[in-house]
Amino acid sequence: MQNRVGMEETKPVPRVGVVLFVLKGKSVLLGRRRSAIGDSTFALPGGHLEFGESFEECGARELMEETGLKIGKAEYLTVTNNVFFEEPKPAHYVTIFLRAVLANPDQVPQNLEPNKCDGWDWYDWDKLPQPLFWPLEKMVRSGFNPFPSQSHPLDSC
Repeated sequence: MQNRVGMEETKPVPRVGVVLFVLKGKSVLLGRRRSAIGDSTFALPGGHLEFGESFEECGARELMEETGLKIGKAEYLTVTNNVFFEEPKPAHYVTIFLRAVLANPDQVPQNLEPNKCDGWDWYDWDKLPQPLFWPLEKMVRSGFNPFPSQSHPLDSC
């Protein structure tokens, strides 16, 4: 009798992503994706959670790897459950959304992973570029606002 474990088809499993709303005034940092999922759409910086990392550590690491930017304290905002059935390869992501401000507001984003992104820039929240990456577009359409309220300023973190 053959071992059934070796014969079973590998099923896709959900992955955990961490993305950052990096805020500067009333603008957010977005990059145009170069990826099988959401190619040519504008998205937040972020990536996969590595074993043993906190959400904040992952967000800071991914931002540094992608843009060279350093942030101050990151703050948890929300989580989404996104299934991509129509992509070339179906994918399922549980995505943690954080917000942060730059450790030094004079930092300029660099495109350190040109094979994954066409470049980074600041976009006014009320004039976001199109098309947005589907999970971000869904949040924007729902009225989600990543900016802290006046009674809860992020700069004091």
